[in-house]
Amino acid sequence: MKNAQIQPSRRRFVVLLSVSSVSVAAGCQTPGKDDDPPEEGFEYRAVERPDPGTPTDRLEVVEYFWFGCPHCNALEPTLDAWRRRQPDDVVLRKVHVALGPAWAPHQQLFYTLESMGLADTLGPEVFKAIHVQRSPLTERNEMADFVAARGVDRQRFLQAFDSQDVRDRMARADADARAVRLAGVPGLAVAGKWLTSPSMAG
Repeated sequence: MKNAQIQPSRRRFVVLLSVSSVSVAAGCQTPGKDDDPPEEGFEYRAVERPDPGTPTDRLEVVEYFWFGCPHCNALEPTLDAWRRRQPDDVVLRKVHVALGPAWAPHQQLFYTLESMGLADTLGPEVFKAIHVQRSPLTERNEMADFVAARGVDRQRFLQAFDSQDVRDRMARADADARAVRLAGVPGLAVAGKWLTSPSMAG
């Protein structure tokens, strides 16, 4: 893709690709030249079946992640700083996937926090507990103790954790991951049409 002119929506996508190159912080990749436009099939790929439910009145960026992923942990501060710089019509939505059975407990934890309106405030704390304090947070009671220590009602947390609503959220996240053929995390989907990742944008 070497066109001199880039459509506004594509131009925003080009900017988003720079976010993926923060994999350097995780020690994985070397960023490309900033003045080179991204090339489809290498730095990103088109989603075969774009999500018809993607908002059309704003640019939605979806981050696919797993609490236990060290690269997701390394990306988090940079992605959050990027989010804060965006105009109102650019939104970031986080989707915690479970690409394997071992990921499911953390996925259930995330959607419990999300259902309680606590994902934004306690999400960074979960990353810190897992990757800095080396607390696995894989057991139900361990998670309940974790949130209770941060002022969350333990029983309310456990009720949400075991709820059908949380199970439905987990199922939707896994369906989203299958729809974009997500192979690993972190991954970024843009406007429901394109998918990129640190490994692709290297």
